[in-house]
Amino acid sequence: MADDSVIESGEVAATISDARLDSVFNTAVDGIIVINAKCQILAFNKACEKLFGYSATDLLGENVNRIMPSDYAHHHDSYVQNYLDTGHKKIIGIGREVKGQHKDGTVFPLELSVGEAATSEGRQFIGILRDLRPRKQIEERLSKAQSQLLHMTRLSALDEMGAAIAHELNQPLTAILLYLQSVSRKASADERLTPVMLDVISKAVKEAERASEIIQRMRQLVERKDPERKEVDVDELVATCLEMADLGAIDEPSIMVAKVDKNLPPLMADPVQIRQILINLLRNAREAVAGQADRKVTLAVCLGEGSLEFRVQDNGPGVSDEVADSLFRAFSGAKHKGVGLGLAISRSIAQNHGGDLRLEQSAPGAGASFLLTLPVTIEETGTE
Repeated sequence: MADDSVIESGEVAATISDARLDSVFNTAVDGIIVINAKCQILAFNKACEKLFGYSATDLLGENVNRIMPSDYAHHHDSYVQNYLDTGHKKIIGIGREVKGQHKDGTVFPLELSVGEAATSEGRQFIGILRDLRPRKQIEERLSKAQSQLLHMTRLSALDEMGAAIAHELNQPLTAILLYLQSVSRKASADERLTPVMLDVISKAVKEAERASEIIQRMRQLVERKDPERKEVDVDELVATCLEMADLGAIDEPSIMVAKVDKNLPPLMADPVQIRQILINLLRNAREAVAGQADRKVTLAVCLGEGSLEFRVQDNGPGVSDEVADSLFRAFSGAKHKGVGLGLAISRSIAQNHGGDLRLEQSAPGAGASFLLTLPVTIEETGTE
């Protein structure tokens, strides 16, 4: 009788032990998988089912490479056999980052720790798997936050540099303007000068005045002041922008065309800043078509929903997806010259006016199209 009691109590203890093991096995947060020396799956817990999308019954007795991407699966059995033959450990008791493959084909990173157990049925290997995707996402967000912090630091330095440059350039520009105005007055009284020379001097005075205005507006931009808005004639604005964008291409015919709808409402904006945006877009477009046999750049203006739409389109090679993602970020310009600020500043100016600047989607090989939108107030009229 005593012996029977001992056997019975031993069976009860074993049952309780098995129940505890099963409870731990299936309530563990991490995936737990057990395989034998032939790489067959002997146990596959609930966390593994959630991790890989398979139920335990789908995989029990199957090779463990079923849950590995092909590059891992191809070599796994030979790695296990090499360990069995040599005893040289490459992962057992060490742990490493590996790749797993979900039932739907998704490949994802895993942290794998492997232990070994000698049993009556032979060697068995217990793997504990942890999904690394949440950690990777946190690391990625941290990396982006650090990049944004660096970006903001550089922009802050740019603000200070812009204000300093505006201050330093203002004095010599004022002196140049005074000298040119003096030359212009004396030239007007000199009958020996041809009308062409007088026109050149007059244009030089206007450009010095425009440079001074741009410096002042840039200073306002970096100091985050509101732009000085006034009523702008769209036809005159477009004509001036085309003329300025063509500077430096005197020896070749103009490739720029304007298409301006009739009876457009007045635009309330800072003309210097808007000219700055459009001239930058036009010059970029002119550079984009430089290698084309038939070059064409169009500036079209029409009325949208509560806004004027300025569309600068070229027939160049277009903008690749890789470049488009960072096109409006400062210091990320794809051109060899410059520091990548033109489009970033242009968008800031547009948004400061209550509008926006964006790259439009276009078919491959159809060139690039940039859309500048600026709000307008359309007066409603009625009849009694």
